[in-house]
Amino acid sequence: MAGIGFELRRLSRSNSYLGQLRAYFYAGIVGSGPWVLSILAILVLGFMSLGVIVPAKLISQFQTSVTWLIALSLIYSGGMQLAYTRYVADRLFEHSSGEVLPNLFGIVLASTLPLFMLSIPLALWLLPGTSPAFKLLMVVGLSQLNMVWILTVLLSGLKQYKWLIVIYFLGYGGAVAMGLAMGHGGYGMEGLLLAFVLGQAVIAVGALALVWREYPPQRLIGFDFLRAGRMKAWLLPTGIFFNAGIWIDKFLFWLWPGTGQTVIGTLHASVIYDTPVFLAYFTLIPGMAVFLLRMEVDFVHAYDQYYEAVREGGALSTIRHHRVEMVVTAREGIYDIIKTQSFTLLGLIAIGPALLSFFGIPTLYFPLLVIDAVGVSLQLLVMAGLNVLFYLDRLRTAAAMAACMFFTNLGFTYLSLQAGPFFYGYGFALAMLLTALIMLVVTDRILDRLNYTTFMLR
Repeated sequence: MAGIGFELRRLSRSNSYLGQLRAYFYAGIVGSGPWVLSILAILVLGFMSLGVIVPAKLISQFQTSVTWLIALSLIYSGGMQLAYTRYVADRLFEHSSGEVLPNLFGIVLASTLPLFMLSIPLALWLLPGTSPAFKLLMVVGLSQLNMVWILTVLLSGLKQYKWLIVIYFLGYGGAVAMGLAMGHGGYGMEGLLLAFVLGQAVIAVGALALVWREYPPQRLIGFDFLRAGRMKAWLLPTGIFFNAGIWIDKFLFWLWPGTGQTVIGTLHASVIYDTPVFLAYFTLIPGMAVFLLRMEVDFVHAYDQYYEAVREGGALSTIRHHRVEMVVTAREGIYDIIKTQSFTLLGLIAIGPALLSFFGIPTLYFPLLVIDAVGVSLQLLVMAGLNVLFYLDRLRTAAAMAACMFFTNLGFTYLSLQAGPFFYGYGFALAMLLTALIMLVVTDRILDRLNYTTFMLR
């Protein structure tokens, strides 16, 4: 995140309110862009297709199909995203930027080819009764999303943040426009899915062009990341558990007999849970902006000063000062996230019933929307803690925290389903609360012992 962090730091130090507003806007979009905009595109495309695509159930089938694609691709690629991000950071630290793009092609090939081969029998098994074109688009879409997620991790390190936002909006905006055109042309659900796949292709090509310009390759493809010691193995389970921990409550609601129903093939959705929880994720955008500005700008600045003093043999008093500064910036960042999300939740409480009515959802689901928004806000605290652990190279601890997030969400959501409708959403929120509390305690202890671990255990 260093490249975008430098640009955001420059904007955040502006003396004008417009400069500050631009910094928060870019941080919010960059931080939450890929998955929030994808959900937004699905909702908007489905809403605008009403009355255009007949029967209306085709829209629901499209939304369910793409949601499953996003969930499965994020879980599959989560570990590789983190591991490759760390690999790139290490190569840039060594001033070996020529290795970035060849190994990008290498990791995309190594991850996408097995996924493509696996997705063919998976589509035949999960999508009986659908057209061959639909199955093919699902297979292509799953492999394509895997590439897009891996490419996206590199976008965050580029300084062309304006072009990054343009690519997102071109991709998802183009998907909406093409989907409507396909609907008017009578192509039905296959047309909508094709539009989504083409929109992802726009993002992939645009991202690749930016990466190519920033890191010109010395050769076309490389597999240096497979060499011993080149990738941090603990990041693989961390990414998988983290993304699985985000989606496991959705899977349970989809597959639970009382809350989920079959939509297309064997793919399920939950009318009760899906829209409230997806709307709740949009409340993450303000907190994500604060997260990037405070953690990826202020904390990283203190982090750099601390380890520069360590490497350069600085005075002990200077090293202690920078450690305290790291602790202060981390705590202030977490406090700012809590304050921002609290105000966001108050706004949601004020407009929540009207928002549900706009989407045609009974206001009976308003408590579920609020509790899901609380869970999403707590999830952001978990992300902040993981971010600190990554910077401090406590990768085993990060993997344990991600596993804690997954298993607590699995267990508490299952118990909430057993308890009945009144407790829906509380499993997700309680899991995020417990994980966030453990994360804060563990992170605080690590920061408190940082001088000892830096000098005595290295």
